[in-house]
Amino acid sequence: MGLIFKDKFILLEEQEGKHSKGIGYYYRPIGGTIEFGEKSDETLAREFKEELGVEIVINRYISCLENIFKIDENVGHEITQIYAVNFKNENLYEKEFFTVSEGDKVTYAKWVPIEELITGQKVFYPNGLTDLIKEVIV
Repeated sequence: MGLIFKDKFILLEEQEGKHSKGIGYYYRPIGGTIEFGEKSDETLAREFKEELGVEIVINRYISCLENIFKIDENVGHEITQIYAVNFKNENLYEKEFFTVSEGDKVTYAKWVPIEELITGQKVFYPNGLTDLIKEVIV
């Protein structure tokens, strides 16, 4: 997953549906599944290109999060590599939102106030990322 910051905002994909804390809106950074033989930083660049149609610059590796969660009776387990990234084209920071296309599914990524994540006003995944962001922005 790639963390892109702008002032006191972070770019997150807004999704709606069932999640581990109930039903409704939840937010995630842009990212995706690593394909066989692909490194995580390569995956991130590919996912931004495929989902948003943009190129990124990877600034640095931040951390790895392991998230075990339950939706209904189904247990999920993901291991997520987290990177700090920037848009290659600085004009993209002026966009209010981005269309996220993944197969037949279309959602939107938008600038979300970091404060709303820290205070729990927005449901934010993966688990543990809120604490990590607190460390990164301090």
